[in-house]
Amino acid sequence: MAKLNTDPNLADADAFYAALVKMTEGMDDAAAQKTMAKLTLLLANHIGDAAVLTEAMALARGNGQSKAA
Repeated sequence: MAKLNTDPNLADADAFYAALVKMTEGMDDAAAQKTMAKLTLLLANHIGDAAVLTEAMALARGNGQSKAA
């Protein structure tokens, strides 16, 4: 079974964060939430492992332990 990788894994995390913020720039809250939901579903499909996704959801919600949380 795969395990969620919570170690730093982005070559340029600051640039990614800036692009993430820019992605919703100028959108109202509803449009930004819809865009973030679409991105989440696209990435979840790419990951494709239900156990990894369940672990990520628990960590994101605050129901788990992580070095990245």
